[in-house]
Amino acid sequence: MNRIIESFARARREGRGHLTIYVTAGDPSLETTAALVSELAAAGVDLVELGIPFSDPLADGPVIQAASQRALERGCTVQGVLQCVARIRETCDLPIAFMTCYNPVLQMGPETFAREARAVGADGVLLTDLPPAEAGGWCDLLAANDLGAIFLVAPSSTPERVELATRLSTGFVYCVSRPGVTGTRDQLPPELADLVQRIRAKTDRPIAVGFGIAKADHVREVCRIADGAIVGSAMVKVIADSPDASTAVERATAFARELAAGKTRS
Repeated sequence: MNRIIESFARARREGRGHLTIYVTAGDPSLETTAALVSELAAAGVDLVELGIPFSDPLADGPVIQAASQRALERGCTVQGVLQCVARIRETCDLPIAFMTCYNPVLQMGPETFAREARAVGADGVLLTDLPPAEAGGWCDLLAANDLGAIFLVAPSSTPERVELATRLSTGFVYCVSRPGVTGTRDQLPPELADLVQRIRAKTDRPIAVGFGIAKADHVREVCRIADGAIVGSAMVKVIADSPDASTAVERATAFARELAAGKTRS
């Protein structure tokens, strides 16, 4: 069974929420990224979204854009990220999904990317700028390599978009909590529960909520209405604000433990 599917199933069996952490690969270095992912597993994280840096991202807010730019300036490449996952897999079985734009995949070649992603031990892919209506061939490639397809559903999504995105998603459905790009917020949108219900009416796939999830209370609130929460910008900022690589791993791991405390639905 795909590790993503199993991780959500395990959380459901245990009566708790599911926690996904987004990390920009290569910021501050790919060596630090590999070390951090292993520590996140021990801190109670259920899945890691590994961002492949791209110079012109679609959905990333300023914090993740800056992290991607730093990684690119330090020489991070798609091949380097793949090799990073291979190193992680030597000691860690935590589910890993790639999050990026279509351009880096296109440059490598979709068939090659899917094959190599599976070979190094990745479990799923989210391409933020690939519309579900144009993703049929891409989904076939992912399925052929046992990689979960992940699509975004936003408050602005039409009923047709919701239906297609949920039908094509084989890993989980990424529910965007609010319009706009990634970034932290003090409060979650009051209409979030209605959006989750709209998605739930179309699929029995797991639903994870991201964009603006920044603290344990947010995780707890989200996990009461959805299957899981995704924390991105808040974690990337912790890493960026650290004075060196070892401190970044320590602070990020401590923050992950705080967030994991919110997985309980009590």
